[in-house]
Amino acid sequence: MDYDVIIIGAGPIGLCLAKALADESFSVAVVERLSQAELADPAFDGREIALTHASMRLLRELDVWQRLPQEAMSSLRAAQVMNGSSPYSLHVDSAMTGKTRLGCLVPNHLIRRAAWRTAHRTPGITFHTGVVVGKAHADETQAWVQLENGVRLQARLLVAADSRFSETRRALGIDADMHDFGKSMLVCRMQHAVKHSQTAWEWFGHDQSLALLPLDEYRASVALTVTGEQAQALGQMPEADFNDEIARRFEHRLGAMQLDSSRHVYPLVGVYARRFVGPRFALAGDAAVGMHPVTAHGFNLGLAGVERLVEAINHGIGQGLDIGDKAMLARYQRRHRRGTLPLYTVTRAIVELYTNDRPAAHRLREAGLRAAGKLKIFQHALAATLADEGPRDASLGQRLRALSPFTLGR
Repeated sequence: MDYDVIIIGAGPIGLCLAKALADESFSVAVVERLSQAELADPAFDGREIALTHASMRLLRELDVWQRLPQEAMSSLRAAQVMNGSSPYSLHVDSAMTGKTRLGCLVPNHLIRRAAWRTAHRTPGITFHTGVVVGKAHADETQAWVQLENGVRLQARLLVAADSRFSETRRALGIDADMHDFGKSMLVCRMQHAVKHSQTAWEWFGHDQSLALLPLDEYRASVALTVTGEQAQALGQMPEADFNDEIARRFEHRLGAMQLDSSRHVYPLVGVYARRFVGPRFALAGDAAVGMHPVTAHGFNLGLAGVERLVEAINHGIGQGLDIGDKAMLARYQRRHRRGTLPLYTVTRAIVELYTNDRPAAHRLREAGLRAAGKLKIFQHALAATLADEGPRDASLGQRLRALSPFTLGR
């Protein structure tokens, strides 16, 4: 079976990429080990995705946004970073941008479902689901995938979008810098007695960090980062004891708290591939860059990568190049690295500083928050970054072909 592009991985990034390429008249095969039933109705996994305005715009253009239930979306109007009991904090809000919100919170499983429903109905995409990749190969002349069910797929370009622990990346010989943060994150939804005023919290304390993502006025998604042992114990704690423990960890700032969902624990591992491309091969999503969730930019960077890869392909085709041309892939790699490496590096530095409990580190981060809190230009620049929608041309294909290097480097 011959295609223009084979994408391994039917997560939301792989599906969005397939939709964007199919809209440009490329034939796409998507390979996924999960069944179609699992893709069509993914279970709640505890994760809420904070979408920037640029990500919302791209999801609208890909017809994914329209399939998200409006009642499941929550507006993010402000964000605050706190350091233990220090009186100094960093605060940004939508009033700094002239918009009604900084971004939008959407449950991860609903994004997955909407992306599947869009891609599944798009002509030009063929799905091979419930199958495992036996072998994957890409060289200067061709790319192919041998599935364990005996089916062989061939294409001019192979894309790995199969998670930060990508087996395809490893099979194609691309190494990655992986950083185990030595912590796990427990996520769940909680009801609480005190309003959060649609404000997200990132609260660094002793031996833990707490994140709160606002949902309804008296309900929020809570992410608690502790050791793996502590996270597992909290995940198995009787519900009444868990409620009391989370309220205590929040120093009762939200009043009484009550569990409102299942609990999920994830180990925290950051990944940055040393190359994003090879001969007729590219990495997308977490297979290229797997972020620590503290800056909430993992999915947003993945969508930015979709944009950059499709733009590079369209630019190459416009120059008479083949879809798997080396120069075309180099263009994608250059722009995606420029758009991700600074944030990845800064995020790691933030995590290492704000989870360091030595007195010197505590004083340094308090001084940093104190300075940032006084620098209005910094706060406005941070808010503007979240609110920037990027280019607004009539169609995705036209806009991608017209983008400048400066905007693509976001």
